[in-house]
Amino acid sequence: MGVRVAVLGATGAVGKEMLTILEERMFPADSVHALASRKSIGVEVSYGDRDIKVEDSDTFDFSRVDLVLASCGSDAIKAMAPKITAAGAMIVDNSSAFRMDPDVPLVVPEVNPDALDGATKKRIVANPNCSTIQTVVALKPLHDLAKITRVSCATYQSVSGAGNAAMDELWRQTRGIFVNDEVEKNEFPKQIAFNVIPRIGDLMEGGVTQEEWKMTVETKKILDPKIKLFATCVRVPVFVGHAVAAHVEFEREISAKLARDTLREAPGIMLIDNREDDGFITPVESVGEFAVFVSRVREDPTVENGLALWIVADNLRKGAALNAVQIAEGLNNRGLLG
Repeated sequence: MGVRVAVLGATGAVGKEMLTILEERMFPADSVHALASRKSIGVEVSYGDRDIKVEDSDTFDFSRVDLVLASCGSDAIKAMAPKITAAGAMIVDNSSAFRMDPDVPLVVPEVNPDALDGATKKRIVANPNCSTIQTVVALKPLHDLAKITRVSCATYQSVSGAGNAAMDELWRQTRGIFVNDEVEKNEFPKQIAFNVIPRIGDLMEGGVTQEEWKMTVETKKILDPKIKLFATCVRVPVFVGHAVAAHVEFEREISAKLARDTLREAPGIMLIDNREDDGFITPVESVGEFAVFVSRVREDPTVENGLALWIVADNLRKGAALNAVQIAEGLNNRGLLG
């Protein structure tokens, strides 16, 4: 017997990608519902080779489904979660609403799949932040090998991480600059076209942004609470694909060669690290791919037992929709759906 699935936020960039990946990975769905706000009722979204009509999330009967893949924002899912779980459905939530709830597992299947056993407490599993996901996928096999003590990283995050409106703003600004139109800023505090913005999310105590805080606390929850991580998160004028430059310190000595050999065999990772002009991966090349790509693995002589890594992934896929579907697959394999 298959799983009855609803995608909540189905008209957004991540929601659409969830529908695509459910079909691509042949998830055993008996039925699939596309849900969004009332203004989107009747809009059609693609699921494989067919179109399905969007239904009203406010009036939908959640007893009709076993699983809800949610990508609708923190406030919306917080309001709807009690109704969904009371109806018996399991939620895989892409927002930050439940990530730090101690009774909600925060899961990257290549890193901490056993955390899914805790999903029955609240019938919710949290999908981590997009940059956190690709970072911990790359760090996990190295942590198992030599135990990471500290990570300092800078992210280069595409505008799709901020949604469809942000992608539209980059397009409008880029086009407008070529025809001397005035630059209009709605989604970002500064011009994003031909620029970079070293702030993602609101500022918190000490000048850290929300995005930087998420990477720190989520890495600790997923990988190891003893790891120290410091991040600078930057928005860049790229439509899809995030990159992370990570400088990693270990308890024990680890060579670049051993790290490359380990990463080459690790689940979910594609090592592209050739000492040639084009022997690395950029965000453009990651688009549409499931893997986390690792390039430019180097020993860092400025610290004891240090390595540097360049980590790239499609943030709409592995950074959001794919990870959510992999979580759903893990729940189903454990008999926790239905």
